[in-house]
Formats: sequence, structure tokens, C-alpha cells
Amino acid sequence: MSDIKLNWKRNFGIIWAGQFMSLISSSLVNFAIIIWLSLETGSAEVLAYAAIAALLPQSIIGLFSGVFVDRWDRRKTMIFSDGFIACCTLIIALLFHYGNASLWLIYTLLAFRSAGSAFHMPAMQAAVPMLAPKSELLRVAGINQIIQSVSNIAGPALGALAIGFMDIAYVMYIDIIGAVFAIASLLLVKIPHPKQEKQTSTGSRQLFADMQLGLKAITSNKGISLLFLFSVLATICIMPIAVLFPLMTLEHYNGEAFHMSIVEASWGVGMLIGGGVLGVLKLKTNKVTLINYTYLLMGLAFAISGLLPAWAFWIFVLLTTLSGIAGSLYNACFTTIIQQNIDPLLLGRVFAMFFSISLLPSLIGLLGTGFLADTIGINVTFIILGTTIILIGVCSFLSKEMLPLGNQSELDDSPA
Repeated sequence: MSDIKLNWKRNFGIIWAGQFMSLISSSLVNFAIIIWLSLETGSAEVLAYAAIAALLPQSIIGLFSGVFVDRWDRRKTMIFSDGFIACCTLIIALLFHYGNASLWLIYTLLAFRSAGSAFHMPAMQAAVPMLAPKSELLRVAGINQIIQSVSNIAGPALGALAIGFMDIAYVMYIDIIGAVFAIASLLLVKIPHPKQEKQTSTGSRQLFADMQLGLKAITSNKGISLLFLFSVLATICIMPIAVLFPLMTLEHYNGEAFHMSIVEASWGVGMLIGGGVLGVLKLKTNKVTLINYTYLLMGLAFAISGLLPAWAFWIFVLLTTLSGIAGSLYNACFTTIIQQNIDPLLLGRVFAMFFSISLLPSLIGLLGTGFLADTIGINVTFIILGTTIILIGVCSFLSKEMLPLGNQSELDDSPA
């Protein structure tokens, strides 16, 4: 049993402390930018372009970034990614400070930040099974959900508070401070790197060969292929709903900004509860079965939200909390299944490919979300997309090839 395995709780404690500071500062700054753009332009189109700039590069680069994540030292990859993102944030802050923050420059730097994230996210997910015993991966994923949930709850509130008390330029510096904490925490730990196979070629030929290995890891196992397929289809439905939550609150439930913040917080609270359950308890339920139930729960919550009358706002809040719990359980179970069933040498590219494959069609769907909601109504859109997610869950239940993935033996406590 290696020293790294014996000290895995200490190592994760250090990493989580740094990542928490980074996540909450990024959440704060992201929300502050949304507020600033809203106040300065009052344009939904501007917000849509900013969202696309922040997501599209990450989804495109993710198709091949995982290859490099698997080749490079994962700790150094996270450090350099955090540093690059911090440098982009510093440039944005300086542009704000000197009054030169044109929209196209903001879009460009948001895109560069997104490119850095394309390397950080898969590196972090691929590093987890190199540190933690297999039997603890689900709990680790649950604690990660707790950290993300607290960031999602506190970040927007702190962002609104910060932009009310200081100039947007100084708000941006908070994200840089968070990145410094994240980098410092990574410098204090060691992350093993799986032994690499000798490469027979170089350049673009090797790059595509490595990408094909990642794709083969997904397609060669019918259970994993189906798991990916259903997850991508569900994400395509969930992304538009996530964008429509504020408008659903304002238009269907006749709410105000205060009610929007309640709905936003209720989703975060739900994810916090789900992550807490996984972080404290060692659930014995088949993880694929749990995922299937989360599809049904989320779909029902969204569909019922669209059917409720305007006076039922607090029921909508409760349903949003339940969907947050389902989302937290789904994310943790999906991540754990991949970490347990994919060769550590391929984890970086598999996670990166999944993110890209699920996000690219979702972004296309986002472009038509406004038209769909304006044409048939926001509540009807919730009903249609929620019902579709329920059908995905039913099909997933009927696909027995995935069940063995959720029964993966966790008796081996060596790092995955």
C-alpha cells in the first residue's frame, strides 16, 4: 500500500481547500460579469454571446485536449491551466480598470479562459482515481458535489454583493486570488502519473491515434456507449431548461429578482444535499440504477413545474431542489462509473470527449431555446423537455447492458 494511498484523505483535503477557493471566486466573478453586462447593455443577445464564448472553445478543444492531459503530468497540467486562466482574468481586470473593456475583447478573453478549462477539468477528474482507493471514489465524487454546490450557492450572492461595493475591475482580482490558492494547494501534494506506453509516431498522426484510443474505450463496451448516449441526450434537454429558469420564474410565476435568487439557491441546496448523502454514506445501490432514477426524478420535476399554476411558486422551488438532488447524484455516479471502468491512461481524453460530445449539441440547442420558448411558451417547453428526460430514463432502465457497470467491485482499495 503506497504512502500516497495511505495519505489520500490529507492530499484531498489540501486539494479541496484550494479548489474550493478557486471555484467560489470563479462563481463570484462569473456572476459579477453577468450583472455588469446586463446593466451595461440590457441585451439578452449579449449574454447569450458571452455564454457561448465561455463554453464553445472548451467543448471544441475538449475533443483532443484529453490526449495531452493523458500524456502530461496531471498536477502540472492543472497548475498551468489555473495560471493561464488567472492571466486571462488579469487582462480583463486591467481592461476594466483602464476603461478599455469593449465587448469583443471580453468575449475573446472569456474564450481563452474556456480554453484553459478544457485542460483543467479532465486533468482533475483523471487525477482522482490515481489518489483515492476505488472503494472511496463515490464518496469523493459526493464531496466534490458539495464543494461545487456551496460555490453555486454562495458565488452569485457574493458576486452581487461585491459589484455593489466595488468597481468591476477589483471584483476580477478576486478570481486571481482564488487561482493562487488553487495552485498553492497543488504544489503541496504529489499526484502519481500512470506509466505511458511508448509512442510509435509523432505529430498529428499520433494525436489522432490517441484520440481513437479514447473513442474506442467508449465504443468497445456497449454498456459505456449506452451510458454516454443517454447522458448526452439528457444534457441536450437539461441545458435549455437551465437557461430558462430565470424567465420561468419571472414570466410564468410572476416573480421578481428576489424570487430568481431563491430558485437559483434551491438548485444549489439540492446539489448540496445530494453530495452530502454520498459524502457521508457508502451507498450500496447499483450506480446505474441510481442514474436511471435521477433521469425520472429530474424529468418529473421539470414537467410538473411547467404544469403548475402561477400561484404555486414555492412548489416550483421544492421541485427545483429535488432536481438539484437528482443532478448531484447523477454527476457523482456517472463520474465514478467512468473512473472505475476506464483505464487510467485514457481517463483524461474520455472525460474531455464526453464533455465536448454532450456540450456541442447542447449549445446548438441553446441557440433555438429563445425561439422555442417564445413560440410555444416557457412552461410548455418545460413540459416537453421534462417528458423527454423521463422517456430517456425509461429507455435507460430497459437497457440491461449498463447494469454490470454499476456493480463494479470496490473491494480493491488500490488507486483505480
